[in-house]
Parts: sequence; structure tokens; C-alpha cells
Amino acid sequence: MFILSLTYVKPAEEADRLMQPHMDWVNAGYDSGLFLASGRKNPRTGGVILARGDRGQIEAYVAADPFIMEGVAVCEVTEVAVTRTAAGLEGLKD
Repeated sequence: MFILSLTYVKPAEEADRLMQPHMDWVNAGYDSGLFLASGRKNPRTGGVILARGDRGQIEAYVAADPFIMEGVAVCEVTEVAVTRTAAGLEGLKD
């Protein structure tokens, strides 16, 4: 599993301008089976996405995010080997 941590490097107004294309990208990530969960950081400095797949596939997909392409955000990709989960989340284990 991967944690994608997006952090805005430009003002939130720039992110707002690209929010619909970014959300289209997020929705396509769910449709393709890559994304498991996502949401905004609080305070609003970016967002976090839980994803699965192989690193190359994830990094290529991240590079196509309008936020990344337009330089509005940077993304840290962290791989996590999930070994334990709460009941009902066993599907997250590697």
C-alpha cells in the first residue's frame, strides 16, 4: 500500500482553480482500482490518498495529477507494508 501526501506549494486559490480537473483525476484513480481512500489535510495544506499497485504505476499516475503538472502541489509517495488492521480492513494487508 502507498500513502500519497500532497502538499500545496502555491496559494490555495491556485488549487481551487484546478480542483475540478484534480477531482476528475482522483475519481479516475478510484475507477481504475488504484485508490482506496482520500481526503483533505486539516488545516487545508494539501491532501492524502491511500493507494495500491506497484510503485512505478503509482508514480506515473501521480505525475499526471493536474496539481503536480501545474506545480501547485508536490507529492511524497511512501510505501507501507501493512501487517495488521482493524476488523473489516483485512484487504489492506500486503
